[in-house]
Amino acid sequence: MNRLIVSCWALVGGATLAIMIGLNSQLAALLTPVYASWLAHGLGAISALLIIGLIGLTRPVSFSSTSAKAPFWSYLGGIPGAVVVVMVAITVNSPLGLTGTLVLSICGQVLFSLLSDQWGWFGLFKRQLTLQRLITLVPILTGSLLIISAKGSIQ
Repeated sequence: MNRLIVSCWALVGGATLAIMIGLNSQLAALLTPVYASWLAHGLGAISALLIIGLIGLTRPVSFSSTSAKAPFWSYLGGIPGAVVVVMVAITVNSPLGLTGTLVLSICGQVLFSLLSDQWGWFGLFKRQLTLQRLITLVPILTGSLLIISAKGSIQ
């Protein structure tokens, strides 16, 4: 797939994630973070089934030419998903707010991704942790620090 198209999908996914976090945190403030997570995942499952029905997906999409059996741990992605929904619902409703929660979430994602790439965790392709990749952390971490330390962000 074209890198530009994939990049656009990633941006749309990020915007959608911000919307989901904002809406779920509002629900969590009225109910509880765990109950809000249950509702979010239940509606997500129903939405996924509707999408499958609309596009007529009859078999899993494969990005490789082989049809190797997925390792058991690849089915466990819903567990960290549920943890994320609960954790961000708690932190968005704190002095961090949505922006602080998102920038710290992104920092955690980038740092963990670098480690996952380096060692090929979860069956990912190994990508060398280079000085250039480490240097790119500086503006990410600096920008995040500026956002969360801005006046009014954390009381």
